[in-house]
Amino acid sequence: MTVNETAKKLVRERAKFLCEYCHSLEEASAALFAIDHIIPQSLPGSSDDPENLALACQRCNGYRYNFTTGIDPETGDLIPIFNPRKQKWSDHFLWSADGLKIIGITPTGRATCNRLDLNDERHNGGSIIKARRFWIKGGWHPPDEDPRQS
Repeated sequence: MTVNETAKKLVRERAKFLCEYCHSLEEASAALFAIDHIIPQSLPGSSDDPENLALACQRCNGYRYNFTTGIDPETGDLIPIFNPRKQKWSDHFLWSADGLKIIGITPTGRATCNRLDLNDERHNGGSIIKARRFWIKGGWHPPDEDPRQS
């Protein structure tokens, strides 16, 4: 399966050029974001239909790989991770008061934060936190709205 240019454009614009998992801004990245298959291509039921596609920064796309579930660290349960086509980001996540960390407020949010390591708690020595700190200084972060709000 290959996502065509029309679908890629639709996905980018629909997401308002934000990673649909961590809400990083594509414009602040050194690389274009990936078009992520919500149901991964390696699993049955995957398609290139726009309803199965999300915009994902390279970091989230890499950690997500072909996983569709994560462990909720609060309960230990295996939970489906956030689906940006079926769920609203602000129902599952909020920003810490300083704007540096994403806080999962539901089992889905916590499992997604854990699976995608959205706050670099296990990897890279906090590089995403450092980037967010710079983005805040530049006035680009956190994003003003959930892409699905408009």
